[in-house]
Amino acid sequence: MVDRKDIGSWLTGPDTSGISRYPGERLGLPETGPGSIARAGRRIVAILVDWGIALLISNFAFGGDPWANLAVFAAEQMLLVGTLGYSIGHRLVGIHVVRLGGGPAGPLAAVVRALLLCLGIPAVIFDPDHRGLHDKAMNTVLVRR
Repeated sequence: MVDRKDIGSWLTGPDTSGISRYPGERLGLPETGPGSIARAGRRIVAILVDWGIALLISNFAFGGDPWANLAVFAAEQMLLVGTLGYSIGHRLVGIHVVRLGGGPAGPLAAVVRALLLCLGIPAVIFDPDHRGLHDKAMNTVLVRR
């Protein structure tokens, strides 16, 4: 005999017991406040600020060459994230890059993240925890300060 649970399971929706309630929960990060995942708005503003700074430097130093702009942007990301854990844009919006264990990202992570970020694609492909491919590649995460 057919039971209600056999035909009614689709009415209750998918099993969500393994899905996290907020970005970063699976990583052990808080939902809000310091240490929580940096949301898209902050990330977009930060990258626009960093790109604008790189554009200004490139226009004055290299006559606006697009490759120079990309190189200046990459250098800013590598140097600042590798040493301080944040770029100028990150600092302005109150976020920084850390390893999943909580330590600083470090120079190697900053170089790989910057190179992948310059490709563009890794930054727009992200997981449910809002980590782009460039973050996943180096086991880092952008969190609020």
